[in-house]
Amino acid sequence: MMIKRALTIAGSAARGGAGIQADLKTFQEFDVFGTSAVTAIVAKNPHTGKGIHPQTWEAIEAQLVTIAEDIGMDAVKTGMLFTKEIIENVTEFIQKEKLHNLVVDPVMIGKMGSALLQEEAMEAMRHRLVPLATIITPNMPEASYLLGGKEIQTLEDLKDSARLLHKLGPAHVLVKGGRLEGPAVDVLYDGEQFYLFEAPRIHTIHTNGAGCSYSAAITACLAKGMSVPDAVFEAKKFITAGIRHSLEFKQGVGPTYHAAYRQYGETGCTMRIEK
Repeated sequence: MMIKRALTIAGSAARGGAGIQADLKTFQEFDVFGTSAVTAIVAKNPHTGKGIHPQTWEAIEAQLVTIAEDIGMDAVKTGMLFTKEIIENVTEFIQKEKLHNLVVDPVMIGKMGSALLQEEAMEAMRHRLVPLATIITPNMPEASYLLGGKEIQTLEDLKDSARLLHKLGPAHVLVKGGRLEGPAVDVLYDGEQFYLFEAPRIHTIHTNGAGCSYSAAITACLAKGMSVPDAVFEAKKFITAGIRHSLEFKQGVGPTYHAAYRQYGETGCTMRIEK
């Protein structure tokens, strides 16, 4: 049996809604075989209060080499990389292995408020990793940080940000407009035209892992041979269903429900193209 393969290089989220846990659940929903290289463990130590526990490059490299040699990959996603050293080493690995279908989710701040990217790592993200990407998937704050603090408040700001981010070198830029008023609109730019993906606004705080799952869905679709616009549209439908049927647990922000698109189907998403 042949099955497509996707790799996530990201942090482990003990709560299960984000990070590699969300990515692997998403890959499974798209009938893609998922593998993972854990860059850090995100879980608050009750004795020290420490919430992020980075892995050594030796440990990360061991995972990547094992996956490359034993499994292979048809698409790759990066999520939480955290340090400059990890970003630089992951970039070198991607170049050495000549990996394609690269989705870079520039994870910076978690839903629970954790800082998921060190300040000194920003330049390595911006100038080393981002230029290799098939697509980058920043939300509005992440796009602002990547652009040195640019104000993003409107749909036109999303488009302008996508244009500017495209100049950093990625083939495609998806700027997610989840924090805008009105419908949830995301803007994809390929250097020539814009694709606007719109879904009805869902009023819920339970969106933990939405960004991780969205980018993982894009990764799975690219692994299966979809074009970037089609992959984003399918992922938009997937994550909209997941948010609409999100889960609430004991405390904190609840996660999206990864089986929702399979169980409940279409969610009213649309795509249109603008020059």
